[in-house]
Amino acid sequence: MREIVLDTETTGVEANNGDRIVEIGCVELLNHCPSGRNYHVYINPERGMPVEAFNVHGLSEAFLSDKPVFAAVAQEFAEFIAGARLVIHNAAFDVGFINMEFKRLGLPPIEQARVVDTLSMARRKHPGASNSLDALCSRYGIDNSRRTKHGALLDSEILAEVYIELIGGKQASLGLGVEAAAGRAGLSVVTVEKPQRQRPLAPRLDEAALKAHEAFVLGSLKAPLWKGYLGITDDAAQ
Repeated sequence: MREIVLDTETTGVEANNGDRIVEIGCVELLNHCPSGRNYHVYINPERGMPVEAFNVHGLSEAFLSDKPVFAAVAQEFAEFIAGARLVIHNAAFDVGFINMEFKRLGLPPIEQARVVDTLSMARRKHPGASNSLDALCSRYGIDNSRRTKHGALLDSEILAEVYIELIGGKQASLGLGVEAAAGRAGLSVVTVEKPQRQRPLAPRLDEAALKAHEAFVLGSLKAPLWKGYLGITDDAAQ
């Protein structure tokens, strides 16, 4: 199964009121594991950068001035995400901006059936708690120390780890087949031997109990059925 963990940065929050995408970051997952293939691009929004948006992602108008416009990267971006399920945190925001940009160019929109919203997943799993990306990193012990500002590719990499935790991927096998899985990943498994007692435990049965058990067994052998089955004579059973 192919999935794309995706994030965007924008000039604001109004996709239908003049705001534009300025950065796209994608991480490819194959069967919930990073494949090593990413997609990342900065985009010239062809407009100014409000200070509020700059304070979020740190992408200035000057920095973006020589970057390609969305029309120049739209086809390669569409091809990268084609056929994959899209994993997005607060998906309505990002999908709204992407579909707005696609509409400008006459490209088909992203269908809702392709989208997995990790914010909705987190809210169902942790009702009443904060489910921002930073809060989820803290909850699941994921290192987000590099995230001093929002960045589309970095946020996608972090979200990929959060997504695996949300679906229980790290615990899915319950520890079964560890050696096989480690071998496929090129890792080694350390087997810890059980400790042995330095001095054996003393027998729990004394001599009298052992003789009583022996008498019981010999007595049971006198039964005709057992004698015939085991080939024991009357003399041997005495």
